[in-house]
Amino acid sequence: MGRPIIVFMKNVIEIKELKKYFGKTRAVDGLTFEVKEGEIFGFIGPNGAGKSTTIRTLLSLIYATSGTATIFGKDVVEYGPEIKEEIGYLPSEVFYYDGMKAIDLLRYSASFYKKPKEQMEKRIQELAKLLDLDLKKKIDDLSYGNKKKVGIIQGLLHEPKLIILDEPTGGLDPLIQQKFFNLLREENKRGATILFSSHILSEVQKLCDRVAIIKEGKIIKVEKIADLLEKNTKRFKLETVDKTTKEYFDGISGISDLIVVDNTVNFLYRGHINDITGKIAGLNLLNLEVTEPDLEEIFLHYYK
Repeated sequence: MGRPIIVFMKNVIEIKELKKYFGKTRAVDGLTFEVKEGEIFGFIGPNGAGKSTTIRTLLSLIYATSGTATIFGKDVVEYGPEIKEEIGYLPSEVFYYDGMKAIDLLRYSASFYKKPKEQMEKRIQELAKLLDLDLKKKIDDLSYGNKKKVGIIQGLLHEPKLIILDEPTGGLDPLIQQKFFNLLREENKRGATILFSSHILSEVQKLCDRVAIIKEGKIIKVEKIADLLEKNTKRFKLETVDKTTKEYFDGISGISDLIVVDNTVNFLYRGHINDITGKIAGLNLLNLEVTEPDLEEIFLHYYK
């Protein structure tokens, strides 16, 4: 038998000890993480946590105070123009020349890429049809959601190797959001790597392979979505015959979000299942429900 073939995935994005200060204000503080080739990587945290600052630094729209950032193995500042040829970017807020028609703006954007004009035109028309965008309308006549569609097409029209999305779904109705997610999955199948930044946790849960959780400019967790959802974290709901107090659960490690109302107890538990079942066996139970928590509950647990 021959030796097994081992495939090593390259890192498309590498960030090491990245810091960015605006004057004395710390925006990001010592970020370190990587995004592997071909994955959909979630970057989650509330507004103001440092997500957009990190992305703008990656795109060399602003410069880091210290630390390093590379894309495709190249420094983002030194090789910025070269790297951007292969990046599609959708910012959280899109601003355009209002007097231009959508089609003119997109054709102008397409002219910056070294690809056949006919190929780019076909791509624009296909994406506009998919997202139900009227290309003949002027930018200033478009709703916020339709302007966001223009941004999506602009970011994807050149079939980039890396797609960076910063709060991309604002203004999109649920049907278009679903079409957008399906489009991203197709782009990923084509080979594109995706960095998906959001504070909407259900989106990240549906779409991403791994996730970095950022809090006050620092990464507090990088993990697979499946592991975050399944690693011994359960939601417990108990109904008891007798009234229960919070004091009964004092000293039990792994419990969070404990809510006790008369005969009903709710909590998140992270730990060995036998430890908690042994404790609640002392209660006179009417009903016991154990479920998987959603990503939002886990996220809030990390933030506490």
